[in-house]
Amino acid sequence: MKYNVIIVGGGPAGLMASVAAARHGASVLIVDKGKKLGRKLAISGGGRCNVTNRMDQKELIAHIPGNGKFMYSPFSVFNNEDIIAFFENLGIALKEEDMGRMFPVNDKAVTVVRTLLNKMEELGVESCLNTKVTSLMFENDKAAGIELDNNEKIKADAVIIATGGMSVPHTGSTGDGYPWAEAAGHTITELYPTEVPITSAEPFIKNKRLQGLSLSDAALSVYNPKGKKIITHRGGMVFTHFGISGPIVLRCSQFVVKALKKYKTKTVTMGLHLYPDTNQEAFFQQLVKYKNHDGVKASKNALKDIAAERLLQFLLEKAKINPSTPLQEISNERLRKLAALFTDFHFEVNGTLSIEDAFVTGGGVSIKEIHPKRMESKFKEGLYFCGEILDIHAYTGGFNITCAFSTGYTAGKSAAETAGIKQ
Repeated sequence: MKYNVIIVGGGPAGLMASVAAARHGASVLIVDKGKKLGRKLAISGGGRCNVTNRMDQKELIAHIPGNGKFMYSPFSVFNNEDIIAFFENLGIALKEEDMGRMFPVNDKAVTVVRTLLNKMEELGVESCLNTKVTSLMFENDKAAGIELDNNEKIKADAVIIATGGMSVPHTGSTGDGYPWAEAAGHTITELYPTEVPITSAEPFIKNKRLQGLSLSDAALSVYNPKGKKIITHRGGMVFTHFGISGPIVLRCSQFVVKALKKYKTKTVTMGLHLYPDTNQEAFFQQLVKYKNHDGVKASKNALKDIAAERLLQFLLEKAKINPSTPLQEISNERLRKLAALFTDFHFEVNGTLSIEDAFVTGGGVSIKEIHPKRMESKFKEGLYFCGEILDIHAYTGGFNITCAFSTGYTAGKSAAETAGIKQ
């Protein structure tokens, strides 16, 4: 049998592409090597499914550091507000949380997956599970279908590749689509982990001095070798046995990866600001007030309100202040040193966890080779790409899934049009 559109990959982008193509009148087959569709969607947002983010478009693009400007075109077809309307029209009530993040009211990703699958069934989308694709078929530089590992060939007017990146491999994202893209003449830009915990060989990390300690509102910066800030993010983080993790760490991770490569260094300096709204001088003056008010107390007791005990003890020692010494006996020079540590504590990091441990893959099919308003290959007519296989990546918080849904819908709609479906 021949289909109008075949989609390879059953993640967020692939599922949305199937609905869009079927809605626009195409006969659709979605093929996935796994046992079920929507595995990555089912675990997204910590199992709650952060379906999109309700920021205005300019701010949304700013949260897509990996080729975000490319997204202006697919957003002109299907943007975050369209995603919200799409799911609400399917009967999924959504709620807005901090920073514009949108979740289903019942906090269940499985509801989103089930509703999408029901819609696909209603639209007549067919699926082949536990099915491995080995190559794409072309005729006269036009997509013509797919070939399976059992040598079966399935013909189509258009093929959409939505196989994802290399991250979270247990959901099926193992880079299957990259060789097919290369065989079709596309460039795969260097792959690297993004939105991933950062590693460090600092003694305080190695000896687990701060392991498990979390910070709810800190600022974390990445510096270049000349001491200039590359990026700063603010929010929560946690110290681990291998380094640091948490939301702001994940956001900084790609800049660590890029800096290590760009400057050809073994480590990159990061700076931790425990009081982002206070500068060093103001913090020093606050310490002087503590000294004048509670100076007879041991330093660790007089300053107990400014940080968790373990962190305070650690920074006191870094400032060469004996925690048991009365605060009034500590020189202002030492207090200035402590203020510097609280407002910009520098430490070295040496990389990140692996791409398989990352939430998102950086790099992929070069966007220079894709028509942005159609998601179609510039080299092969009827061949489309969407989702994480593309060289597009965003921060966590509903931004990556927004890119997946937007590019997926755009690819599905365009593929149906390529197939000659008349609306």
